[in-house]
Amino acid sequence: MLPRLLYSILLVVLAPVAWAWLLWRARATKDAWHLWSAERFGRYPQPWDLAPPVWLHAASVGEVRAAKPLIKALLSQGETILLTHFTPTGRAEAMRLLAQEINQGQVALQWLPYDFEAAMRRFWRHFSPRIVILIEREVWPNLMAVASANQTPVVLASARLSEKSLRRTVWIDRLFGGLMHDAYRQIAVALAQSPADAQRLFEVGAPEIEVCGNLKFDIQLPQVALDAGRHWREQIDRPVVAIASTREGEDQLMVPLIDQRLKAQALGAESKKPLFLLIPRHPQRFDEAARQLDATGCRYARWSVLRDDPKGAAYAAQLDVVLGDTMGEMPFFYAASDIAIVGGSFERHGGQNFIEPCAIAVAVIVGPHTHNFAQALSSAVDAQAVVQVADAQAAFVQLQRWLDEPELAKEVAKRAQAWVTRHIGATERMVQKINDLLARSG
Repeated sequence: MLPRLLYSILLVVLAPVAWAWLLWRARATKDAWHLWSAERFGRYPQPWDLAPPVWLHAASVGEVRAAKPLIKALLSQGETILLTHFTPTGRAEAMRLLAQEINQGQVALQWLPYDFEAAMRRFWRHFSPRIVILIEREVWPNLMAVASANQTPVVLASARLSEKSLRRTVWIDRLFGGLMHDAYRQIAVALAQSPADAQRLFEVGAPEIEVCGNLKFDIQLPQVALDAGRHWREQIDRPVVAIASTREGEDQLMVPLIDQRLKAQALGAESKKPLFLLIPRHPQRFDEAARQLDATGCRYARWSVLRDDPKGAAYAAQLDVVLGDTMGEMPFFYAASDIAIVGGSFERHGGQNFIEPCAIAVAVIVGPHTHNFAQALSSAVDAQAVVQVADAQAAFVQLQRWLDEPELAKEVAKRAQAWVTRHIGATERMVQKINDLLARSG
């Protein structure tokens, strides 16, 4: 109790600092964070008239996408889903992916309350969730304590805990006298992505752990977007390379290499010049990526301009780079590509989801910093389904090899798709465990 009391006091003291940082971020990105909305403090003007819901928390875009197959499976059983998120991009993605279910009242969206104990208690009194499902690693001390006080079982689904996160958790426990160990100990069952994740979850206190796999393997990409991307690629009639989900510091690495690659190939060369798709992960960085491209001699256009132009594909075929400055269109971009260099892995960000391009038979290159996907990447590399390189320069060396010998890239892409197929099934296993837990808890 004392460690959590100290944590709660510190949370109140530091909240203004956190809000100032989030306010700065909100102004920079023009996103609506609703930092001081009633929901953030567990207050709701309208009553909850439905049956006690299954509460599923998916913090941001990646977790929302990963959770979609699990949400669909639970809805098929007649459950009502209360879906919370922390970021506005997560909320926007949920509204896009689950628009029909939201309109039909099967899914309700709310902001996650701040982890103040009073806010969490008000949240529980209002919604009375039957069960809590946290996606990947969203374990908050007061949330866990209030769940325990209300005898609400908590599931950590598609759970992962990297070595870095393990060290940070151990450090917090030393500082606060076992705060996180107490929180993890209250998880009813952790459904881990891998045996390595299971071992680390055991070390931080999770009492019951099952290895069920990674929900990201079960994502069903929208067929309409895939068909549209492939059709667009046919119109381009050049190799298309996606440099996808770049994060802070990576556009500065990639844009000069794109420029060098294009300048090294004479216009009259036998092989066709590739068209690069540069796709920043977050909307606040679209303009920065554009400024990087402005500093080169690359001919580029924004996808937001090309997308609705009937002659957009013909125009894009004459460009060097298309800047992907929209959200929610990654399936289209991957389907339009022959090769994908997946960002978030060339600076210390932990990597981004490389499973999606693998699933639709795109040859994938990733960088050295992939701790968010360590187990999946190890498996993919062992299956020769993905190529991991030491830095951005090495990525372009590998890219050139595949551009010179496209059959090699196609072989890797086929192995990648087969690798994803072998790992499908996490959703079914997790639903079974969740149903078992619901049955035990009555």
